[in-house]
Amino acid sequence: MIDPVQLTADLIRCKTVTPDEGGALQLLEKLLSDANFVTNRVDRNGTSNLFARWGGQTNGRTFGFNGHTDVVPVGDLNAWTVDPFGAEVKNGFLYGRGATDMKSGVAAFAAAAIDFVAVTPPTGSIVLAITGDEEGPATDGTVALLDWMTANGEKMDHCLVGEPTSPDTIGQMMKIGRRGSMTAYFTVIGEQGHSAYPHRANNPLPAMARLVDRLASHDLDNGTEHFDASTLAVTTIDTGNPANNVIPANCRATANIRFNDDHGSESLTAWLRSVADGIAAENGVEIDMRVQVSGESFLTAPGELSTLIGAAVKAETGIQPEMSTSGGTSDARFVKDHCPVVEFGLVGKTMHQVDERVEIAQIHQLKAIYTRILQDYFF
Repeated sequence: MIDPVQLTADLIRCKTVTPDEGGALQLLEKLLSDANFVTNRVDRNGTSNLFARWGGQTNGRTFGFNGHTDVVPVGDLNAWTVDPFGAEVKNGFLYGRGATDMKSGVAAFAAAAIDFVAVTPPTGSIVLAITGDEEGPATDGTVALLDWMTANGEKMDHCLVGEPTSPDTIGQMMKIGRRGSMTAYFTVIGEQGHSAYPHRANNPLPAMARLVDRLASHDLDNGTEHFDASTLAVTTIDTGNPANNVIPANCRATANIRFNDDHGSESLTAWLRSVADGIAAENGVEIDMRVQVSGESFLTAPGELSTLIGAAVKAETGIQPEMSTSGGTSDARFVKDHCPVVEFGLVGKTMHQVDERVEIAQIHQLKAIYTRILQDYFF
């Protein structure tokens, strides 16, 4: 039997700050190959990914797991009380960067899948799609895996992403969708001049102040059946002007929008452009705008997959998980174009924090939940 805690520790010791593979996928590839999974490295543009399948492509249904082994940087090393890559155990917790997000999740579903096919081999297939590019640009991670699967006739009928989903207690929440995310970058272009002679300049700052106020004070919507209200946050305003007697030539600002299924990125981009054009005309300035879309909103409607996961979670924890669409983006935004996808994982309180840690008992519990999901899916 595979110990998911030991496997989590082994993965933590791999220094996998995006985009470094750090040996984590090599470790998993050997473990899965030894368990009779057919493995393929799907590396693209310097990003490492791993695809593993047990069972034939046409032999019944295929259940998939998706996750990532890459992690965010450790930040201020001096603020850590442990080695971020030491996998130290203290007071019932396993410490290390990626302990929560999400090497424990990968370890739990890999251990569950290996033991499940060894003890109760199903009529059907299990796929593990593991990326090293979730915390980074995400252009050559799960996207590359899905592209490779399409090109090679591989499929998943249903997929579970093992991201942390529970706010306080394991079992509280699963994610059946995610809000969309997009970022708008504005540059207001005026004319530089002496602050004693403002009539000889064209100050971009008042126009920028009006722009960000108009954006931030606008209510995008009141929420939908499965989503909270969309939000817009102004995240920075930058002028870079060290002088107190110079009116600057330009000013920049950034706004991030998290949007529900009332919107798409195209309609929101058109609204942003309209507001910017209006402010530009009112203030006699130019406003350049660039938009970056991280993902559209999506929903896996409550049904077979969410019922399956909810029943398994309740059986193992006694808690019926809430179906939520809260939080940021995840690789489920890519998987949803391939098959129905739901996210379920551990408590995510310490992810990306100093002294990131996971309760050891929860790793065992998560493996038990994933095992029950496989049992209920195939039998």
